[in-house]
Amino acid sequence: MDEKALKELMLRENPDFRRLHDEHQACEKRLEDLQSKNFLTEEEKLEERELKKRKLALKDRMYLMMVECRKAR
Repeated sequence: MDEKALKELMLRENPDFRRLHDEHQACEKRLEDLQSKNFLTEEEKLEERELKKRKLALKDRMYLMMVECRKAR
């Protein structure tokens, strides 16, 4: 099973994976909002850094869940 198919399967069948994915998407949306601005305040710059860290951590957790699921199959 390729990575895309596995991700789609997990989104359908695993509520924890789906929650992480939804949170990852929310971080991405907020980052897009911040990056569309011409100027960021210091608070927004800090928020942007924290969002990037959070988004990466979520992606790592989703990847590990996919690896575990692949091993179990």
